[in-house]
Amino acid sequence: MTDQRAIDTSHPPDARGLSGDEATRRLLDHGPNELPAPQAEPGWRKIIRQFRSPLIYILLAALAIDTIAWFLAEAEGVPFEAVAIALILLGNAGLGVWQERKAEEALSKLGALTVPMAWVYRDGVLVQMPTRDLVPGDVLRVSPGDRIPADGELQSTDPVRLDASVLTGESVPIDKIHGDELPAGTLLVQGEAVVTVTRTGAGSAMGRLAELLGTVQTDLTPLGKRLQRFGNRVARWVLALAVALVAFGIWTEGVERLPTVVLFAVALAVAAVPEGLPAVLTVTLALGVERMARRQAVVRRLDAVEALGSVTVIATDKTGTLTENRMEVQEIDSPDRDACLRAMALVNDADPESEHGDPTEVALRKQAARLLGSLDALTELPRVGGRPFDPAWKFMRVTVREGQALRSYFKGAPEEVLSRCRTTDAERTSWAEKIRAHASEGHRVIGFATGDGEAEEQLTWLGLAVLWDPPRPEVPEAVRRTVAAGIRIIMITGDHPETALGIARKVGIGGDRVVTGSEVDRASPEQLREEVRHTSVFGRVTPEHKLRIVEALQASGEVVAVTGDGINDAPALRRADIGVAMGQRGSDVSREAADLVLLDDNFASIVAAIEEGRSIYANIQKFIRFLFSTNLSEIVVVVFGLVAAFALDLRDSAGALLLPLTAVQLLWINLVSDGAPALALGMDRNPAVLELPPRDPGLPLLDRASIQFILPTGVFKGAIALGVLWYLPRVGYGTEVARTAAFTFLAAGQLLFAYPARHIDLRPLTNPWLHAAVFAGILMQFSILWLAPFRHMLDAVALPWPIVLGILVAMVGAWGVAELTTRWLHHHWTQPAGSPRVP
Repeated sequence: MTDQRAIDTSHPPDARGLSGDEATRRLLDHGPNELPAPQAEPGWRKIIRQFRSPLIYILLAALAIDTIAWFLAEAEGVPFEAVAIALILLGNAGLGVWQERKAEEALSKLGALTVPMAWVYRDGVLVQMPTRDLVPGDVLRVSPGDRIPADGELQSTDPVRLDASVLTGESVPIDKIHGDELPAGTLLVQGEAVVTVTRTGAGSAMGRLAELLGTVQTDLTPLGKRLQRFGNRVARWVLALAVALVAFGIWTEGVERLPTVVLFAVALAVAAVPEGLPAVLTVTLALGVERMARRQAVVRRLDAVEALGSVTVIATDKTGTLTENRMEVQEIDSPDRDACLRAMALVNDADPESEHGDPTEVALRKQAARLLGSLDALTELPRVGGRPFDPAWKFMRVTVREGQALRSYFKGAPEEVLSRCRTTDAERTSWAEKIRAHASEGHRVIGFATGDGEAEEQLTWLGLAVLWDPPRPEVPEAVRRTVAAGIRIIMITGDHPETALGIARKVGIGGDRVVTGSEVDRASPEQLREEVRHTSVFGRVTPEHKLRIVEALQASGEVVAVTGDGINDAPALRRADIGVAMGQRGSDVSREAADLVLLDDNFASIVAAIEEGRSIYANIQKFIRFLFSTNLSEIVVVVFGLVAAFALDLRDSAGALLLPLTAVQLLWINLVSDGAPALALGMDRNPAVLELPPRDPGLPLLDRASIQFILPTGVFKGAIALGVLWYLPRVGYGTEVARTAAFTFLAAGQLLFAYPARHIDLRPLTNPWLHAAVFAGILMQFSILWLAPFRHMLDAVALPWPIVLGILVAMVGAWGVAELTTRWLHHHWTQPAGSPRVP
């Protein structure tokens, strides 16, 4: 059905809008056009939240038991265990608060990058500014796909259509006419609207629509939930082990040593369970998405980071993504050049002063102005009707009054416009050949026509405008890297098929065949699934076709990232595994539907985001390997050490069963090893990550390679510590010296395991943060051997230099075995046959 409504794109009645000085005054009077910021959580509440953990509750109970036992013993001496537990609890809480603050800072920066913008008339010039700076009286220009940023009154003389479902719950668009109110938060779906702002901020409808602000989500991501479930399963097993140790301790030591037994069992549970994983995950994700933002890709949903590493297909637009979106008119091929130039100027919604509008229309207006000299006479012609461009009919019509008569001008897909014109078969064939020839060179071709009245058939053909939008210079290299990463690239565009194929060849996208939208319409779901396996270029497609192509790819088992910028792209963006919206030319609705927003609309930024997404997931796996390897060694030492002590009836000076490690020592190892090094691993940079194939989304966090690293290295390191406990007493050293040596080896030696944990499938760049964390941890561990108060607190004794040197040798030996293990895994298990290897 033909839409006969006129489209008003002229200046508003008061074309100047507000002056800058007046707008500043009103901003002071009315405040910014935004909701009041939520009250910041007090620091004391953040600290208290760090203690909301079942393991921490148990540790607090153990602290209370130890303190009570000290009082019952008439408070003799200093309760070193209680003091150590308290210090370790405070240290863990401080680290958690710091990690939260870093994550909040990173995410707040992302929020600043996604501030909504609006086009406003100020001092007679159309400028773009943040919506928070709008004031009552401002005159706005709103395009289809954008949200109304403040309550306002429609000034356009012709109706527009508004999606007010966020207010009414009704999805059917509502027609609005001159003088009607347009509430904030509603969506313009058709027509160009000129709006005078009436209310801003909390006083507008926006105050009732806080959920529409589109900020970055900070809830626990699916990856975080998986990690939490995984950690809870491990915690259950470890707590079961702790209960067994309590029962064993009561059986061997009696009820009178219950506080010491409970404290030891709790310490083992806390040391063995990686309770710091959620905090480390949060800060790793936050810092990772901050790095993405520096590379022009803003993540709107943190769960997208996990999916980025699994993307197997990128379905990308052409214009502005693969190309520069910098249209230039190369040629005008017309039998009546002046009439064609009139059409270029009249069938055009670009603003003549600010050049706001579609880049194609801006280029056409510039060329018409350059060749005609002045467009003033044309722009004064009143529009009395028209039809907006839509992919369904592929042309735009503007009807103006010339003298006493109405005349319509047309612009659109040349084959569509040509089909509506009065031409002979020979002329039609000749023009069709010209269209194909220009398109095959990668040029965009626009057809023009004119006709009497508002008729849309039997038109007069005015010719072609040939435009050139050069490919972005960085795109061919980005395409090469993407293909090397095992990711297919599919171009989906509304342009002529030959244009699409020409640009695809220039940027390195393979294929010698183009599937058109009409072919997509005719294909069955099975046929389309087969087609998308082999076709890389789709031309003359509509957003509905794009949605079908995305669904066909997913039905074929692909993980799909798809780009979009228009209001009709929202279904495909939501349906895709990763929806990618354009930050510069994208509509508000496309950005709201997307998982990722490209600030520069550049294909290379998608590749950078995938690289960062893969790198983030790789870093998460690194610190999982590191933490579980170190925790396994502690369990090995405690369990086998206790069994040996019981079998051999080894007792300490107080007559109690000799513990391989004390409770305070276990807690200290947990503090030194699980915090800073794990966090530093999250800062690794992995430029070779794109040389690996996409990750299977069904793989567990602890994959086979990780388990095969954790088991031998953890057991080997625990065996060395047990060997130290067995050997030193047999060469004349006391049990306290042996336990201190084993404790020192575990605490300092496991820090070196952060390095082999990085190297199974990647060779990351040098990480100075990791070097600093490992060096500081080792220095801290050996320093306590010479500081009597700390030695006493940690149940340690001074070690002779030969033993210290022996510990250093053992540390290097354990690290060497772990490195050999990673090299073996790297060459045998981490990559499928035929996939690229990391040098």
